[in-house]
Amino acid sequence: MTLVAEVPIWGIHGGRLGEADSLFLQNNVVALAFTKMGDLSRLSPDREAFKAAVRETYPDKKPGAIPNFAGQLFRFAHEMQIGDLIAYPSKQSRTIHLGRIDGPYEYKTDTEPGYPHRRSVTWLKEIPRIRLTQGALYEIGSAITFFQIKNYSDEYRQALSGSVETVTPEVDDTDETVALVAEEIEETTRDFILKRLAQELKGHPFSHLVAHLLQKMGYRTRVSPPGPDGGVDIVAHRDELGFEPPIIKVQVKSSESSISEPDVSALYGKVDHGEYGLFVSLGRFKHTAKNLERNKSNLRLLDGDDIVQLILTHYESLDPKYKGLIPLKSVYVPTVLDEDSAGDS
Repeated sequence: MTLVAEVPIWGIHGGRLGEADSLFLQNNVVALAFTKMGDLSRLSPDREAFKAAVRETYPDKKPGAIPNFAGQLFRFAHEMQIGDLIAYPSKQSRTIHLGRIDGPYEYKTDTEPGYPHRRSVTWLKEIPRIRLTQGALYEIGSAITFFQIKNYSDEYRQALSGSVETVTPEVDDTDETVALVAEEIEETTRDFILKRLAQELKGHPFSHLVAHLLQKMGYRTRVSPPGPDGGVDIVAHRDELGFEPPIIKVQVKSSESSISEPDVSALYGKVDHGEYGLFVSLGRFKHTAKNLERNKSNLRLLDGDDIVQLILTHYESLDPKYKGLIPLKSVYVPTVLDEDSAGDS
């Protein structure tokens, strides 16, 4: 895929909890909320008109928030052009979707009236977050809903073309797109842990980390040696000899690729009566695999998010080699107050 470097690339969020994820991906659009603003096409296409409209619509907002809101709306309706690129970090799939803007601004309230300001988009590629540098993830984690990606735009273009190289730009520390709130800091920590695991514990070493976590949860473990393992990487049990139930058979995948139902079924076929199956992956599980889990009371699937949570839960008691691999420090961060948010934006 040949990309024009001059084409801007924008970033957009689908709500603090990812409320617009289905709208974006199933309807091939990107959208903003700001429901009280009405149709933006009725406004004069200049920033001052947008500021005046925002000030009138949100009289209780702080003065500093007015140009912020107005700027997002003006850029979305007028500055973003057909053919521009856009990046959407999905909170549901924990991946970043890259697309191309295909249509002008539209105001629609027929479906998902909470996000009426829309632009049509063709989604071109979905990439795991761990393939991007930390700086690129910082920028996509902007505290602003809609923004232009500037500092790491080349890295996103490279990701779209199929190759990601480390980009070290001159970062403007005052750029609003690099601002992070507590939620983004948590996500950054998660990305850091997953990237370290994917880079440093590929293959069999990841099985030893999973076994170590199981030990911290009170299990004794036996890890299969490198090589063919018959579909079972770890056997976990409570007693010293491994005879007493529950017996847990564990399959471990350090790959970032999605795990499908046949992969999970292969493990479950090794689980005898009275035993349990546990499939651990740094990647995601497809819906078919999750459906199998829901239908089997003795089967559990753990993805990258689950592993991160287990590491954070047991971090203080982890072996020093793993704490050295994933250096973390406890800090307090301020939470975002409602008055600092975008209201219905």
